[in-house]
Amino acid sequence: MSILESVVIGAGQGGLSASYHLLRLGIEHVVLDANARPGGAWQHRWDALTMRDVHRVAELPGDDAPVHDHARANLAVPQTFAAYEHSHELPVIRPVHVDEVFDDEAILVVRAGERSWRTRTLINATGTWTQPFVPHYPGIETFVGQQLHTVDYPGPEHFRGKRVLVVGGGASAVQFLGALAPLTDVLWATRKPPVWRTDDFTPEAGAAAVALVEQRVAQGLPPESVVSVTGLMLRPQEREAERVGAYAARLPMFSSIEPDGVRWADGSFERVDVILWATGFRPAIAHLAPLHLRSPQGGIRLDRDGRGTTAVADPRIQLVGYGPSASTIGANRAGRTATRAVRRHLAQLAVGVAE
Repeated sequence: MSILESVVIGAGQGGLSASYHLLRLGIEHVVLDANARPGGAWQHRWDALTMRDVHRVAELPGDDAPVHDHARANLAVPQTFAAYEHSHELPVIRPVHVDEVFDDEAILVVRAGERSWRTRTLINATGTWTQPFVPHYPGIETFVGQQLHTVDYPGPEHFRGKRVLVVGGGASAVQFLGALAPLTDVLWATRKPPVWRTDDFTPEAGAAAVALVEQRVAQGLPPESVVSVTGLMLRPQEREAERVGAYAARLPMFSSIEPDGVRWADGSFERVDVILWATGFRPAIAHLAPLHLRSPQGGIRLDRDGRGTTAVADPRIQLVGYGPSASTIGANRAGRTATRAVRRHLAQLAVGVAE
């Protein structure tokens, strides 16, 4: 079996960016994508999400940014990605679900079922969408209503006439409240009081937020999302929910779940038909477990004090869309950073062979 110079796992924003730069550098590679079609996680978003609703989707390298209009995001972004893969002739193989990556005498082996690829370096760009996080609360298994996570969100019409509890203090929760409050009875519970931005989100503010995530990654701690440290802002489409008091009536987290609702520590109870968990995601990195990249603190340390993409525990491994690069803009830039690190590592290997 031939040995590739690099393998990219994931064909979302970061993976496509990495492949584009690898091609420009003449580095032999393939991109393994678990989806049957182009589009990364975007193809799985709910139909009601339009391009005007999403956080800014950055342009891929050498391309224009998608238009932010009323087009469905789960169609517009995949169409953009598909055209990009085709026009740049990116070597994407799909569907390939990677089971594990392990070391075999200094060569990385990427195994997917009965198939495998051998490579000298690896760029992991698997994101977080496939790892939704739902916290456990006593009685969660007894609830007879419907429990949904952000990944399952079917659009606002599904909830008409139902009493909905939205759980979570991030941007998704704010968007769900904005869509649901004008239609039906909605409650909102968060672990901590939400932090609202009252100033403009400037480039300086964005850099400061990213720096906070970098500090965690530099220490080997599990990363928090960039959005979690930027503060919350209401968009025009959420002003109606604000007018009816959806955001002002925020509740602290309940202590337990019962068959028909949730109960707080003080004994108060709210009946609900649906619990909508807008509680975020975790990095999709279980397939990297055989490489033992995690620090004792539970996260993967990255080089350059958390600003880089190289795993400190194994310089053959690059992580794109992990920690500070877990955004469309960040993943774009990280794709370029990762390919440069791959080139440096391959050059070091060549020097070692020559010596």
